[in-house]
Amino acid sequence: MIPWRGPTSTPSPKYSPPRHAARPASTPSEAASVSDGPNPRLPVFLRCVDLSTLQHSAIDSATTSSDIHQVVANIPKTSFSAASPISSPHQGSSTQPARSRLAQNCLHRLGLDLSPIRNASQLQSGLRLMSTFRISGVLPSKRNAFAPSFSPIKPFTRILPQQQRSMSTGGISRNLLANREAAANRNPNSATAQNAFYQVLLKANMPMIVVERYNSGRFAANEATTEAYQRALGMLSSGHAVGAADLTGQGGVAANNTHLNAAQLQAVGQALAAQTRGGNIAVAKGAQGTGAKDAPIHVVVDQPISDILFRWIKFLLWFCLFTYLSLVVVTMMIEGLNQFKRPGGRLDNEAKAENQTTRFSDVHGCDEAKEELQELVEFLKNPDRFSTLGGKLPKGILLVGPPGTGKTLLARAVAGEAGVPFFYMSGSEFDEVYVGVGAKRVRDLFTAAKGKAPAIVFIDELDAIGGRRNARDAAYVKQTLNQLLTELDGFEQNSGVIILAATNFPELLDKALTRPGRFDRHVTVPLPDVRGRLAILKHHAKKIKAASEVDLQAIALQTSGMSGAELESIVNQAAIHASKAKSIAVSMKDFDWAKDKVIMGAERKSMVISPKEKEMTAYHEAGHALVSYYHKTGPSQLYKVTILPRGRSLGHTSQLPEMDRYSFSLKDYLISIEIALGGKLAEEIVYGSDMVTSGVSSDLETATSIAFQMVAQLGMSSKLGPVEYQNRYKELSSETRALIESEVQKTLSDSYERAKQLLLSKRKELDLLAKALVEYETLDKSEVAKVIAGEKLPDRIPVPLGPMTVPKPANPLDALPPLSGAEGDNENNGPPPPAPPGTI
Repeated sequence: MIPWRGPTSTPSPKYSPPRHAARPASTPSEAASVSDGPNPRLPVFLRCVDLSTLQHSAIDSATTSSDIHQVVANIPKTSFSAASPISSPHQGSSTQPARSRLAQNCLHRLGLDLSPIRNASQLQSGLRLMSTFRISGVLPSKRNAFAPSFSPIKPFTRILPQQQRSMSTGGISRNLLANREAAANRNPNSATAQNAFYQVLLKANMPMIVVERYNSGRFAANEATTEAYQRALGMLSSGHAVGAADLTGQGGVAANNTHLNAAQLQAVGQALAAQTRGGNIAVAKGAQGTGAKDAPIHVVVDQPISDILFRWIKFLLWFCLFTYLSLVVVTMMIEGLNQFKRPGGRLDNEAKAENQTTRFSDVHGCDEAKEELQELVEFLKNPDRFSTLGGKLPKGILLVGPPGTGKTLLARAVAGEAGVPFFYMSGSEFDEVYVGVGAKRVRDLFTAAKGKAPAIVFIDELDAIGGRRNARDAAYVKQTLNQLLTELDGFEQNSGVIILAATNFPELLDKALTRPGRFDRHVTVPLPDVRGRLAILKHHAKKIKAASEVDLQAIALQTSGMSGAELESIVNQAAIHASKAKSIAVSMKDFDWAKDKVIMGAERKSMVISPKEKEMTAYHEAGHALVSYYHKTGPSQLYKVTILPRGRSLGHTSQLPEMDRYSFSLKDYLISIEIALGGKLAEEIVYGSDMVTSGVSSDLETATSIAFQMVAQLGMSSKLGPVEYQNRYKELSSETRALIESEVQKTLSDSYERAKQLLLSKRKELDLLAKALVEYETLDKSEVAKVIAGEKLPDRIPVPLGPMTVPKPANPLDALPPLSGAEGDNENNGPPPPAPPGTI
């Protein structure tokens, strides 16, 4: 690195002082000659040349910087080149030396030595320093801060040796100055680097470099650099800078010498530099940052990282907030404006009156419920009949029952019989993501119903909006229910509007909703009994082409516990199965297939099962079937047993009651436990206790559930007595819980021993039934009786025996013919011989 050349540095070899550097100060006669003439305030180098084109009087009369700029701009470039003491474009002209000497002599009358000046940047910078601070400083050498374009300016060069001797770096090493200057020059946009260089310059007692560098406008600035700049100005104005007092007192160029103030002289320098921009005088880049309109000062603010992060975070927060609000507004517009929907359509959640064609004759299996709703039909047809005697019908009627029993169908039948509009809405259609939407839809529903009175309003799945309220729930959660309660109280009984609702869980409804005056009448719609199932089957069988052999009564007996929806599904699937088989009518086999599919699940014929596992499944299901078959007085009788995978099980044993039963005894429950344990016992008897498979898990779960219900809920334990524990089981003591568990285990153990003795006594029948299941896969009760009696089943086709062959995917390469003459093909038989050693 080249050592930093400060004021005390030895002048560069490339720079030699001018021959007239030791010229004595201006004499009084010279000073008088400066003030003589018609333009005493004009600089000497503009007045000393006898050129008629220089507008001396105009510059003398100019008072502002802009006026001086305008006057100098009007000077012809040729005249300025002739008057310039720097250079001339006519290097070979004989008049050039005389003009240059004349100009430099005039400048000497001002005390200026411009012989080292090489470009307009040096001229402008020197004039600015001379006029603004009235001092002279030794600028950095060629390789430093102002080295590329500046050389020392010595208004009174006779004091230069003394100045160089008296100036010092204040204890700051030249290497530190050079390093800081290099760092500042490498990072012109870093105010931190500039401030570090300024502080070192101030400590080295060099404020004039700080001022010049700050005023150049090429380097970044912040509060710290501005403070350093102000300190430098204070040092210059107070004379603390090296040689400042001497320069000002002895050789300083005062404004009185030219009668131009600092602003005018600075403007002259700027105008001269701008006027010669297109000539042979180069204008430095840094001279453009003078603060004028055409040369603004470039300021780069070095912000800390925390401010930048805060600004970005604030921008992201505002952006997210604006995006969210925009999405909310757009969504509300789409929800609220009808033009976003198809013309003539309605909103999906908007209640619309419907005319029903359903009648009571279409509803079967719930005769008692139809009778209770018949009076609503009479009221809607003739409301005066009830109002004349002062009677009032309930405002709301709640239909309660399991799924698929026909609650919605009953409500439609009431509207169809009465011939009134029917408003249908589901409980899940009221509430949405926006607060208040549910309450608004409740109001709209009742307003539309009152406008169409008499009418029926039906709300399906009422528990979705009418659930019990909790004190911890938010206010908007309860708005829909509160609005529904308000609407139920708002209209009178004789307004002609009947409210019907349906739910599967009446115990979940709020008590305020089911009190008298609102939904005060509950109509139960139970599962159909055998007569109801027969009526439902006959109603749906009218829609299909059934064969004459179909026994609907037998199907009704075998479908105990099924709802009307399940019975309709059986009839429909039987018709589809017959259509696939291209039958002319739906036969009994089609109904049996559909019934088995609903009861046991769909068959999984494509499932691959090994013969060993198939045999174990057969023994497992045979154990269930034998225990059920030999318990003649059980709650249910054996219906069908199969080892075909259905649903999630590998096999299934189905039992059906002969008649509908609604109560069960202790013996019935014990038989059910024995039947559930029959599969596990069969595996133990045949394969041993260590070979029992995981297929018994569901059987153990069923048996344990029945035993726990007997002990904890039904009071069927001699030790615990007739006490109910199930609903408060978690609140019981550990001793009581242990006693309950021991009774449950005792009940299971006793049933286990009884079932085991039964199967051991029927071991031969167990083997016969398991073998028949492997051979035929599915057997009904009559076929089971024949098998255990040793009879054959001539009308059944056995399943082919032997291991199951898993199909392999075809290999496309097998279709290619073998290469002729190749070793190892079908003709040569055998793999090709190994390659000789050393070959690849």
